[in-house]
Amino acid sequence: MKLLLLLFVLVGVTVAEECGGLARMKVAQQWLQAFGSGSSRTDFGTALWRAFFTIDPSARKLFTRVHGDDIHSPEFTAHSGRVLGGLNMLMGLLDDQALLEGALGHLNTQHIDMGIANKNFDVLKQVLMKLVPASLGRCFDEEAWSACYDVIAHGIKH
Repeated sequence: MKLLLLLFVLVGVTVAEECGGLARMKVAQQWLQAFGSGSSRTDFGTALWRAFFTIDPSARKLFTRVHGDDIHSPEFTAHSGRVLGGLNMLMGLLDDQALLEGALGHLNTQHIDMGIANKNFDVLKQVLMKLVPASLGRCFDEEAWSACYDVIAHGIKH
């Protein structure tokens, strides 16, 4: 039992080190570049959801309230803005662990209540790991992104 506990601690430390201070700053900065501003954020969202639903078409049923069958509808576009606004907030909080943990705890509760499966966070990671480097090119740091996205996803997953 003690060996198992030690293993969990070591894995946690390893993940935390992979998404350390420098990696967190880099990911936050790269996110700002990729996500952009104004109408480019809407375009980013459209590309993200198109890819997301291509990977997991069954996930559309989670978005019936906001017309997930039409990612160009005003309702879905507004919802996309809220989701990406939340991700934007989390990226901005990567450098403040206490605030990040508070936000992740809140989002964890929301996603449990909405019935969002853990696999959806894995699909989102797949999409981001393609979409962000398409915007950044060679500057994309795959290791930092993978590790820091995992910190965020593990905080929301249930």
